[in-house]
Amino acid sequence: MNIVKEVFLELFSMFVADARLTTAIFATVAVAALLIDAAVLPPLAGGIVLLLGSIAVVFISVRQEGRRQRHLACGHQ
Repeated sequence: MNIVKEVFLELFSMFVADARLTTAIFATVAVAALLIDAAVLPPLAGGIVLLLGSIAVVFISVRQEGRRQRHLACGHQ
């Protein structure tokens, strides 16, 4: 049972570690689900929205982290 607890804690910490990224991914999923559920988009188009939205969120997150690391490397705070 100990290993199950450790796996759960590790998964939980991955989602909590970057709250902004987690919130953006949840928002992307919610928008895609709402567009599909409201019958505005067919499921395949909703999947494309989900894919492109997720890629955009990860890209923006990586870019922001790169800028933050560059700032720290230059001695700025």
